[in-house]
Amino acid sequence: VDVVNGFIEVYGDPLGKKATYESVVSIRDIEASKRAEIVSTNAQWFEDNSSTDALYKKEKVTGLSAKAINVVVQTGDCSPSGPIGINLPNAEWIREEYGSKSVSISNIIEAYDKASKDSGALQEFAYSKEEVELSKEWGIIASSLHVDLHEIIGHGSGKLAAGVADPSETLKNYASTLEEARADLAALYFAIHPQMIELGLQPNIKVGYAEYNSYIRGGLMTQLVRVELGKNIEESHMRNRQLIAKWAYEKGKPDNVIEKKIKAGKTYFVVNDYQKLQTIFGELLHKVQRIKSEGDFEAGKQLVENYGVQVDYELHTEVLKRWNKLNIAPYAGFINPKLEMKAGCGRINDVEISYPDNFMEQMIEYGERYSSL
Repeated sequence: VDVVNGFIEVYGDPLGKKATYESVVSIRDIEASKRAEIVSTNAQWFEDNSSTDALYKKEKVTGLSAKAINVVVQTGDCSPSGPIGINLPNAEWIREEYGSKSVSISNIIEAYDKASKDSGALQEFAYSKEEVELSKEWGIIASSLHVDLHEIIGHGSGKLAAGVADPSETLKNYASTLEEARADLAALYFAIHPQMIELGLQPNIKVGYAEYNSYIRGGLMTQLVRVELGKNIEESHMRNRQLIAKWAYEKGKPDNVIEKKIKAGKTYFVVNDYQKLQTIFGELLHKVQRIKSEGDFEAGKQLVENYGVQVDYELHTEVLKRWNKLNIAPYAGFINPKLEMKAGCGRINDVEISYPDNFMEQMIEYGERYSSL
């Protein structure tokens, strides 16, 4: 049993300074932890083979700790919509000197994946039957591996140039978005690398294809259901995803790498060339790492503002209309299990678990029992 407890994520603060409180009680996912350990053990290989400039690579990667967990109870900023991974510490100088600790949250990843497949959203926004089947067969492995690579390799890689201050000082209000982009790009760049199969992290390259399809579909379309029509994207993770997907779409236009297609009056984005898309992801990773390492505020600002903020009004209107027909909420939430301690002879003998099914009733109960804390 392990606990993450404290003020962790700074994404809710535009300046990336104030963290929100969260608490996660978990048990280790032994099988999935083996995958995380393979990634962390081979961190130096990932660092050496990244598309980033050699000037900004760590000569010796140390102190990377990784595991997978299953959440038992989560509160604070982690509830009711839980994260799929946690990476600490936030301070860049601690990460560079001592390393970092990453966890992937297996049961939350699996729940999100199952919900997306059963809701009809996948069938609505995926262009073809083949794309749907690819996601159904390999989507959960793709999502889990993406989180591992994002948290362990993405956040744990690279270094600042000598004399450059922490990104929260140099990149200011764009630091969080750019850091999330850097981590996602590292995961995407390696998603279809043959080494993933060599290391036993995925059975075949189709896993990477499923992740590319999902990322582009989400970054350009489905995440827009969380944005009010006519508004800009404000949340760091969402800005990051659109930044990457839109930059890749624009960059790949000459070779039709990602194609915008219209079928039965509906818009779709289809990946035509996965290898070229990987190259594009690598180019953007190189760019974002340089921005972070050199503390280039203006370049970071241009990248985020030009690709991650503005929303295509026409496309947004269409996406919302299609989503509303599915009658599903834009966010998935979780109800905590109820834990009752069984004690005797001065010690805890067991914990009995029951599963409430009414979110509002649970919130009222929490208010009655814990509001004085």
